[in-house]
Amino acid sequence: MIKIFDRIRYDIRAIRERDPAARNSLEVLLLYSGLHAVIYHRWANFFYRHKWFFLARMISQTSRFLTGIEIHPGATIGKGLFIDHGMGVIIGETTVIGDNCTIYQGVTLGGTGKDKGKRHPTLGNNVMVGSGAKVLGPFTVGDNAKIAAGAVVLDTVPPNTTAVGVPARAVVKGKETIAADLDQIHIPDPVSQELCRLRAQIEALQKKIDAKENEKGDTK
Repeated sequence: MIKIFDRIRYDIRAIRERDPAARNSLEVLLLYSGLHAVIYHRWANFFYRHKWFFLARMISQTSRFLTGIEIHPGATIGKGLFIDHGMGVIIGETTVIGDNCTIYQGVTLGGTGKDKGKRHPTLGNNVMVGSGAKVLGPFTVGDNAKIAAGAVVLDTVPPNTTAVGVPARAVVKGKETIAADLDQIHIPDPVSQELCRLRAQIEALQKKIDAKENEKGDTK
């Protein structure tokens, strides 16, 4: 019981640190639907782990009705989860979410079929999942990874990378922690970056060809 309230206090602090619109702890506690969904889930998960499955599911469905966020009571959620806005977020039964993650509205952490056992993703620590992203399957999204808005992730995302596109492609970001980086807009597109690199190479080769042709013209 005490552990649950400690987690709630930690969650409130995490939201205040990451949301510039949060003015004080009381506002976060009373008015943030993402926090309410997490609080409901703490209780639902408690009953789920003690095999009170009907009560656990009833709490989770009540939370879905009140917050617009659906979290299966079997999901494992670490401390400091910030579900920003949150309408339409779906988190499946065997999902595992690490500490200090951020999830925006319309995100699905789901499965790809009717398989039994582990069928939903595992998010490491400090992961950000952008608006409308779909992370589908029993793979791992590594620590400090960032999923771009609208991305569809179907395979493992290494730590410290950004995944963009449909299906998502991983872009190496480096070994720095990006927990405080909540920018969903300025995310590199690997295809555009490669095209720019090829264009630069073509322009450099064209300059060399022009220089050779000018040398031949001077010798005539």
